[in-house]
Amino acid sequence: MPLIDLTLLRQALGPMAGRFDVDAVDSCDSTNARLLERAAAGAPSGSVLVADRQSAGRGRRGRPWVSSPEDSLTFSLLWRWSADPARLAGLSLAVGLALARALESLGARGLGLKWPNDLLFRGAAGDAKLAGILVELAADRRGMQVVIGIGLNLRAPQVSEQIVAGLADCCPALPERHQLLAALLAELAQTLELFAREGFLPLRSDWQARHLWQDQAVCLLEAGQLLAQGLCRGVDAEGALLLETAAGQQRFLAGDLSLRPGAQP
Repeated sequence: MPLIDLTLLRQALGPMAGRFDVDAVDSCDSTNARLLERAAAGAPSGSVLVADRQSAGRGRRGRPWVSSPEDSLTFSLLWRWSADPARLAGLSLAVGLALARALESLGARGLGLKWPNDLLFRGAAGDAKLAGILVELAADRRGMQVVIGIGLNLRAPQVSEQIVAGLADCCPALPERHQLLAALLAELAQTLELFAREGFLPLRSDWQARHLWQDQAVCLLEAGQLLAQGLCRGVDAEGALLLETAAGQQRFLAGDLSLRPGAQP
C-alpha cells in the first residue's frame, strides 16, 4: 500500500480537498512523466500524483533525484494555464516560495531560496539542498499544461552528488506525512492563484527576503560553460536573475548558479 492514505489526506486538506484530485502509488518511473500523460488525456487542473518510489526521478537538465520511500516526499501537480505562456516566467520561483512558506508554517527554520528553483537549508555545514522543483510544460488546444514536480527530503540521502539536508535537520520534529502534503498543496494552490492573477511581482519581496545568495559572488553556467560572473542582486519583477558584472547589471532567464568567492564584477 502507498504511504499516502487518500482518506487521511482529504481530512488533512479540509475545505481545500475538493480542489485536488490525488492519486497515490507505490512506485512509478517519474511522477512528472505520468502526469503529463494524464494531462494529455484530459486530467483536470489540480490533479496530483504521489509516488513512494520513482525509478527515473529527475531534476533540472535530466539530473537524477535520489530518494527513498520513508525518507522523502515526491509528487507532481498539474496546473492548467490559459493565459499568455510568456507570463509563466518566474513560476519556479513562486513554487519555491510556496514550499518555503508551507514548511515554515510547520515549524521549519533556516530555510532559504536559490535561483531559480532550489529550496535550501542553511546549517552549520553551509547551504544544503532540501528540495528540488522541476516544471515541465506541454501545450494542447486548451492551453498550457504545467506539471510541477516536487522532491522533498525528509531525511538527507546517504548518497548524493551535492550537499543535501532533510526536513528533520530544520524541524524540531518531522510533520506527519499527510499533514505535510496537505500544507504543501494548500500553499501551492494559493500561491499559484495569485501568480495567475498578478504574476511574480507581488511575490518578489517575500522571495528576496529568503534569498540566501543575495549580494554573494557567483558564477552563472550554461551546459558547463561560464555565462557570467559577479555579485548576485536577486531577481526582478519577472523573476529574472540580476547580476552585477564588470559590464554593469545584467538580467538572465536561464542558467545554473554556483557560489564563487573569487568572482568579482
